[in-house]
Amino acid sequence: MNTLEGIEGFSHKKDVKLSSTGKILIGVTGGVAVALSIISIPFISPALRKICLPYVPATTSQIENILIALRGRQGKLIDLGSGDGRIVLEAAKNNFISHGVELNAWLVIYSKIDAFRKGYTNNTKFFRNDLWKFDLSPYENVVIFGVEQMMSDLERKINDECTDGSNVIACRFPLPNIVPTKTIGSGIDTVWVYEIHRKEKPHTS
Repeated sequence: MNTLEGIEGFSHKKDVKLSSTGKILIGVTGGVAVALSIISIPFISPALRKICLPYVPATTSQIENILIALRGRQGKLIDLGSGDGRIVLEAAKNNFISHGVELNAWLVIYSKIDAFRKGYTNNTKFFRNDLWKFDLSPYENVVIFGVEQMMSDLERKINDECTDGSNVIACRFPLPNIVPTKTIGSGIDTVWVYEIHRKEKPHTS
């Protein structure tokens, strides 16, 4: 083999090696991209809905105000759009049977793990569901962190499904037509407390 053939052979082997490395890098990059897409879809998809309910963790003051609103209350609690589950767990610490409904699958998984880690699996549950399709009738206490655009629709759902005497705690935005029994806190940490009274349907003869 002459020198030229040796150089060409070395160059060919180097090209093959680089080609194999390139394929591995492409495969790894593609895998990472797919994984990131799978993880991000649950966070992005709510923004594509008609009414977006973004994940914004409750502040310490908001949680304290919610607990004040729950003083003296009993019964089951549901947190609509429960995010990372912190309100559900705080309610469980205060002896409520406490549930959360959340559309984001990763946040539901995180909430369940956190509940297990903190020892609250017996009195907490987390459901991956659309809050608009979730039945509120089993719950005496309803907590919602809503956005302004959804509060009218949410008020109708509450009036249709909540039992008489139910306690509704709205955070960040009030319900538009029901007069609150009390308002706790100020600014972004404000919570509005409502007691729901079902109107009896008139009897027909």
